[in-house]
Amino acid sequence: MSGPADRPLVALGLPPDADVVAALERRWDAGDAVLPLPADLPAPAVQRLLAALRPTAIADADGITALPGGAPVAADVALVVATSGSTGEPKGVELTAAALQASAAASLRRIGARRGERWLCCLPVAHIAGLQVLLRARLLGTAPVVHPGFDVATVAAQRDVEHVSLVPTMLRRLLDAGADLRRFRTILLGGAAAPPALLDRARAAGARIVVTYGMTETCGGCVYDGVPLDGVAVDVDDDGRIRLRGPVLFRSYRGGDGTALGDGWFRTGDLGRVDADGRLVVLGRADDVVVTGGHNVSTDAVAALLEGHPDVHEAAVVGRADPEWGQRVVAVVVAPGAAPTLPELRDLVRRQAPAYAAPRELLVVAALPRLANGKLDRRRLTDLVASASQPAVG
Repeated sequence: MSGPADRPLVALGLPPDADVVAALERRWDAGDAVLPLPADLPAPAVQRLLAALRPTAIADADGITALPGGAPVAADVALVVATSGSTGEPKGVELTAAALQASAAASLRRIGARRGERWLCCLPVAHIAGLQVLLRARLLGTAPVVHPGFDVATVAAQRDVEHVSLVPTMLRRLLDAGADLRRFRTILLGGAAAPPALLDRARAAGARIVVTYGMTETCGGCVYDGVPLDGVAVDVDDDGRIRLRGPVLFRSYRGGDGTALGDGWFRTGDLGRVDADGRLVVLGRADDVVVTGGHNVSTDAVAALLEGHPDVHEAAVVGRADPEWGQRVVAVVVAPGAAPTLPELRDLVRRQAPAYAAPRELLVVAALPRLANGKLDRRRLTDLVASASQPAVG
């Protein structure tokens, strides 16, 4: 049952340009919480997201339209950000205004940003990393420079900005193009593991890189160069799982009972350790997710899409290390008859999910490796892909 202080939740297709800030401000000024809708999300995925996260209304060029079955959020929630919902079952992360403020302020303090300095946003503004760029600029009292997407030439030619957030793929492409990255006072680098060779190369070129670690549940990056932001605590469980605590944590998952944090600690899906200098070292994912180009791809969800092809009997998805993308998506399929081609499978996935979820390699096998209980043996599957001599690549 809704309480008197609950807020409407409005799904909002954010324009991929400078008007994005005004669009957010209008909704917040109206007393609404915002559910950002990725601009490039296919229509079936949008419908899944709306059905799962139940906003009370949707805002578009035609105005505000009430949605049946919608549910409000608590009064302190400012954003509900979808995560793991582009290729799997959508999950909404409820972020309070206080948590977003704490995250943006702590980030600016850590990098020494000064009032009046400008941010460049070339990340998707419906994701937490892009949204945080906008919020940091807001605290500095400046208008962010918002690019409608990432274009190497446009970013390389950008002037009059001091700070930018990138994922490793973007950084690599800028370096390959010979862009002068020294003009940025700070380059926050996150979203995926950055190969040490890439960091060395960037720093040798004069780039001031700060490697960030975080996720939507922490309002974005909350550990910079292995050191938590002010007010954030880091711990590693006995089983190697990273735990986080502090004012930047989310309120709850959309539709949950509000007790997602338990004792105040958020147990992540990542493995890590604390080194001799007290810095957090992130070792990788503990769950079945491929992180490619800064995007999380659910292996089970993509496999389910692949099994929609009439020639595919079974399918599995794994990640393979890639120097540009961090990981690339590999499809492993059982096709008793004529095997589908990689372009066919890529097209199948891209019709129902974002392009980054489409497989970049295809391996056809006689059977998927399984454990005695019938579950997929992911260790053997990973070894199988690693030892494949002639996968189809696209």
